[in-house]
Amino acid sequence: MAVFTSASFFLLAALVPQWTSAQHESVTATSSGPGVLSGTAAGDSPMFTFPASADIGPNLLPNIFDPQAVDVQNVCPGYTAANVQKTEKGLTADLSLAGPPCNVYGNDIENLKLTVEFQADNRINVQIQPRYIGPANETWFILPEVLVPRPEAEPNADEAGSKLEISWSNEPTFSFTVKRKETGDVLFTTEGRVLVYEDQFIEFGSSLPENYNLYGLGEVMHGFRLGNNLTRTLFAADVGDNLDANIYGNHPIYLDTRYFTKDESGKLTYVSSPTDKNAKYVSYTNGVFLRNAHAQEVLLRPEGITWRTLGGSIDLYFFEGPSAQDIIKSYQLSTVGLPAMQQYWTLGFHQCRWGYSNWTVVKDVVDNFRKFGIPLETIWTDIDYMKGYRDFENDPDQFSYEEGAKFLEELHQNHQHYVPIIDSAIYVPNPDKPEDDYEPYHRGLEADAFIMNPDGSLYIGAVWPGYTVFPDWIGAALNGTGTVSWWIDEFVRYYKKVAFDGIWIDMSEVASFCIGSCGTGNLTLNPVHPPWGLPGEPGALVLDYPEGFEKSNASEASSATSVHKTQYPDPTTTASTTSTTSYLRTTPTPGSRNINYPPYVINNFHGDIGTHALSPNGTHHGGTVDYDFHNLFGHQILHATYQALLKVFEGKRPFIIGRSTFAGSGKWAGHWGGDNYSLWAFLYFSIPQALSFSIFGFPMFGVDTCGFNGNADNELCSRWMQLSAFFPFYRNHNVRGAISQEPYVWSSVIDASKKAMRIRYLLLPYMYTLMTQASLSGSTVMRALSWEFPQEPWLADADRQFMLGSAVMVTPCLVQGANTVDGVFPGVGDGTVWYDWYTYKSASEGVQSGQNVTIDAPLGHIPVFLRGGHVIPVQEPGMTTTESRQNEWSVIVALDGEGKANGTLYLDDGESLEPGENVKWVDFTVEKNSLQVTPQGKYPDQNSLANVTILGVAEAPLRVSINGDFLGSGSWSYDSEGKFLSVTELQDNFKEGAWTSNWTLSWESPSNSGSSPVQGGGGRLEFSISNLLYAAAFGIIFGRMFVV
Repeated sequence: MAVFTSASFFLLAALVPQWTSAQHESVTATSSGPGVLSGTAAGDSPMFTFPASADIGPNLLPNIFDPQAVDVQNVCPGYTAANVQKTEKGLTADLSLAGPPCNVYGNDIENLKLTVEFQADNRINVQIQPRYIGPANETWFILPEVLVPRPEAEPNADEAGSKLEISWSNEPTFSFTVKRKETGDVLFTTEGRVLVYEDQFIEFGSSLPENYNLYGLGEVMHGFRLGNNLTRTLFAADVGDNLDANIYGNHPIYLDTRYFTKDESGKLTYVSSPTDKNAKYVSYTNGVFLRNAHAQEVLLRPEGITWRTLGGSIDLYFFEGPSAQDIIKSYQLSTVGLPAMQQYWTLGFHQCRWGYSNWTVVKDVVDNFRKFGIPLETIWTDIDYMKGYRDFENDPDQFSYEEGAKFLEELHQNHQHYVPIIDSAIYVPNPDKPEDDYEPYHRGLEADAFIMNPDGSLYIGAVWPGYTVFPDWIGAALNGTGTVSWWIDEFVRYYKKVAFDGIWIDMSEVASFCIGSCGTGNLTLNPVHPPWGLPGEPGALVLDYPEGFEKSNASEASSATSVHKTQYPDPTTTASTTSTTSYLRTTPTPGSRNINYPPYVINNFHGDIGTHALSPNGTHHGGTVDYDFHNLFGHQILHATYQALLKVFEGKRPFIIGRSTFAGSGKWAGHWGGDNYSLWAFLYFSIPQALSFSIFGFPMFGVDTCGFNGNADNELCSRWMQLSAFFPFYRNHNVRGAISQEPYVWSSVIDASKKAMRIRYLLLPYMYTLMTQASLSGSTVMRALSWEFPQEPWLADADRQFMLGSAVMVTPCLVQGANTVDGVFPGVGDGTVWYDWYTYKSASEGVQSGQNVTIDAPLGHIPVFLRGGHVIPVQEPGMTTTESRQNEWSVIVALDGEGKANGTLYLDDGESLEPGENVKWVDFTVEKNSLQVTPQGKYPDQNSLANVTILGVAEAPLRVSINGDFLGSGSWSYDSEGKFLSVTELQDNFKEGAWTSNWTLSWESPSNSGSSPVQGGGGRLEFSISNLLYAAAFGIIFGRMFVV
């Protein structure tokens, strides 16, 4: 497998800052003072541009880089435990400071309370919070359950039945240790460290085994395995996909996978570098979740993990596993909720661009997809459609409601869909301009829907439309204001004018382009322009191209480089060599918090936590401040939008894609990977980002295919269109000012896209089944190889290949100019068989365990493999998902080494919020040369069965039968080279539909051996009743899942 080298990371880190740091935002600023821009954001007359200095905070030095920073472990006393009391499900204790307070980054809390609860046989909760909390400081420490529910203990859970055990000690100060009972392995221990608990700073941590394997702690652009030299900052920020930095979402959960050898006595020995491919390993995975929404840093170092927060409490949940997928399921079922079930059409292909300037352009894009024969399910519009970039209003000239209604009617008649963007701030109209009036703002005022300044006046920041206010989701949840009702009403009103099908929520970290309430007293300047040129404008030309572009486009690359040097002069030629840097440092104030400039400085991408964001002292109705809730804005706007779409589309599943997320947001929305770059590095990063969001409970995940920032080229876009075809959310999107990158722009991309899309659309029933299972049980859709093959430690950092479910493996080419790709075939040491999707031949014959195999991957070809032991129902693709769902079925059977296979298919109407009994589950099981199919449920599907293809049949059958009736020799054939059986033209046998009743397909082999290896026999497909419980429980579970 190819390695993404450290040198490549350093190179990328040097390149990335040249591009935009926030969606729709160029880093090129206008002059530092006020001015007028000739081209405007709203496309109207010239407007005031507020100064770049408005978004520059004080100079801060993150604590982890500050040589003057105090290490609390050297000066703080820790705590001692007393008054330890056993409870029905655990224990409680009082914790008191073990010495004089240190008050380093806040005021020490002298008295704490410890609660340990055994919540399930595989889950323990450890909670530490102040012993004395009042209404005035409750949200400093306690995360309200109405915002993020706490997991509940199961009725029969207790210490005796737990697979985990916990102990504590006061030597030398309080510490606790969590172990796995089965193995005695220490999963987490604070021994050897002091607990620090202040009103603006908490620190705790644990040692970890040598060369540990941790995953999660998102959202971050990083390899899937996090390594032991990384600081993860958890603070929602409006940025581009910058490497290793804090970006949009916050998911304070990690998985810890450990590999062991086991001797004859059963004794386990941890192996820090398990490289022996001939050894037998066992693995155990545990999980840790911190239920805390304050700004955080997690330091991963060789000796272990250190967790720091700027408030809240220690509310830890330890998951026993023992596998990664066990933890992911348990995390969703018990803690954050099951993912939202998506409508079937959302799995089709989506096209978007910032820069579609009017309905005519949008229609031309849709028509071009049809012209070139490329499937298009959904067309999206970015902020171009808005009147002055205002939510819920269309530009009357470029995106009129009348023209839009005609276009959308035609779109919907073609079974296609439309999704507009909605930003997270609301424009404040200019009081001196009656024509600038904006009803959504006035209705929001009446509902007390907006965040305030500490003095009770409106907090007015700035985003795309100019000076804006921000919806107060926290005030609605904690103080009963009308924010959510107002939000719902605005969507209902807007839908009457624009028949959208889903919603895209952006800028929800939440972003503000100035520090503080910069609009206060300045509303007569509205609308105002941000202090930078928009991409494509003079001084902000999009000049960046993928790595290696100069190799095939030398003259164009040279020209772009020349202009780039003019637009972005070398800073070393103008930088002063005599200036010194001073930093703002603050210290704790007894009895109060410094929320605007906390004493501990996190490594925030924007520096000051009030820069390019809502100020920490932004005040919610009821008096709470944004310092305590910043990371939840994106979470709560998705919740409100989900409720809005329930109202707009009664009885249907809402489709929402959001940018800023928190633990549990997946129960309302999917997520896209944000503002990535048209670089080969980000083609790769899309895979670990997707796998991480599988951990977080977001099966509906995808990235901006071909890259958002910069210019793509045909090679990169070909590879990316093919890779993204195997992500659940499949959308091409790029920035204004860049070259067009719709898949029909280059002939090679047309061919590559069609090839990959055909596979995707064939697999839509399989993918939809996976998505349904995820929404019912918390299982994953995109999977790391190490999850499916947990006994192979060489897969611990495998993130250039992935599984789609348990049956399909994708091995994309991620290197510019390459025609091959290195990949592994997991499980071959234990008999796993892999088949080439395209040829049906065995792809793993002769491959050794852990062996890197060079696989042909010419441009336009993405290697895809089927795992033996699986049955995959497929459906002939159409140009839309509606057309596809009306086409014939086929079945692909990939036999394992014993001639067996199984599979599942789920069917419903593809849209109902609560399908009830109108569903169907179809189970497949294969052994002893027979395929038996058993449908269960009431959903009617009348599409016939056309073909069955069985891979791994070692010898030509003598006869083939359906339900005991032998088929003519013209209805089936055997490929002796590929060793697969093709049964075709079955339509007459399934005139009422493929899944209306039980049926069996059997083949008789010459050896009559019944069950023989793949290279020496076939198999039998036999019904398994395991999934019938899904059908019985489906309506109840779906009803519960979508309750708001």
